Amino acid sequence: MGPLERLRKEWFILGIVLVIAVARLEPGVGVKGGPLKPEITITYIAVSAIFFNSGLSLKTEELTSALMHVKLHLFVQIFTLVFFPTAIWVFLQLLSITPINEWLLKGLQTVGCMPPPVSSAVILTKAVGGNEAAAIFNSAFGSFLGIVVTPLLLLLFLGSSSSVPFTSIFSQLFMTVVVPLIIGQIVRRYIKDWLERKKPPFGAISSCVLLMIIYTTFCDTFANPNIDLDKFSLIIVVFIIFSVQMSFMFLTFLFSTRNNSTFTPADTVAIVFCSTHKSLTLGIPMLKIVFAGYEHLSLISVPLLIYHPAQILLGSLLVPTIKSWMVSRQKRSDKDVFAGTGAGEMSSDRATKMSGVPWHKVTSGLMDFGLFLPFLRKEGTEINQAAQSTREGIIVEMACVTVNVYMYYTVHTDN
Repeated sequence: MGPLERLRKEWFILGIVLVIAVARLEPGVGVKGGPLKPEITITYIAVSAIFFNSGLSLKTEELTSALMHVKLHLFVQIFTLVFFPTAIWVFLQLLSITPINEWLLKGLQTVGCMPPPVSSAVILTKAVGGNEAAAIFNSAFGSFLGIVVTPLLLLLFLGSSSSVPFTSIFSQLFMTVVVPLIIGQIVRRYIKDWLERKKPPFGAISSCVLLMIIYTTFCDTFANPNIDLDKFSLIIVVFIIFSVQMSFMFLTFLFSTRNNSTFTPADTVAIVFCSTHKSLTLGIPMLKIVFAGYEHLSLISVPLLIYHPAQILLGSLLVPTIKSWMVSRQKRSDKDVFAGTGAGEMSSDRATKMSGVPWHKVTSGLMDFGLFLPFLRKEGTEINQAAQSTREGIIVEMACVTVNVYMYYTVHTDN
């Protein structure tokens, strides 16, 4: 990937860095009462624009195909909006005795309260080949649910930090979030064909508006001489965010793949991404409303600004690994059929491909692929126990291991 292509792909993350730098150089432009008048242009117009745009882009008509998978939806929403914020709250009780900046710790709590994102979890699920319909449903439904649940969670865990009355918060949420979202959905019904034909850049539009919100938020920060952020706290928070992201991905993976689980490997992929990703597009405007006029708003926003690129980076890095695991599990579910047909019935084209496999490359790849070897060992053990060490069991075990090794090679060479 060339520098220009990389720049086009990562423009939003670079944009975040740029607007923060500009806010640092000239904070007077975006402060409350400044030339941009953020108390009007951002609080009402920009936030309403983001949610109107979300209403236009949400394809709620496509959610019916995934509606009946109730167990999966309950798992994702409960993990995202109940377990996640509660676990973070417990963890922060331990961190409260450390010298880490208290406003960054409060920002970690706001990350836990956020709904799932509309796009990133779906994109990564699709890249792996997981249950895309379930990912779309949970992202869209979680966004709708988050409009009500997220402010309640923020007030529950951080209510004492808000300087705005509860009634004012929810009235503004209704006018700038709920109403534009509903209007967007109504408008979509009438121009659906045009939207499908033209495919407007909804994501880019929301991202540009979001950059304006981030800019004005940090203008308020840099214009306030009383706010100080030490580098030690920032580095520790970055480490915590990556650790939390990895830990929760691993936890959702374990829960969704336990022995009595009814989830398919494709379901697990959707669960892992949808349960652990958090929405920056919905989160920043909500923080702007719930903590309106609060001088530490920008510091509270920092962990969410870090969590967003972290989830995309980790998810992208794990796509090949999770894809290999999912394909291997799907192959594994067909092992009985494979054993019943016998090695002699292998198709001629597969036999031809296997005859030319450079096994030294496969061995090297397996040594690099650390998660694959434990899976083979586990699989071999389960097959051995099931077959009680009989001759047929040994043949089945060898066949399955061979198929998995071959699958790993073809997946990585074809890509």
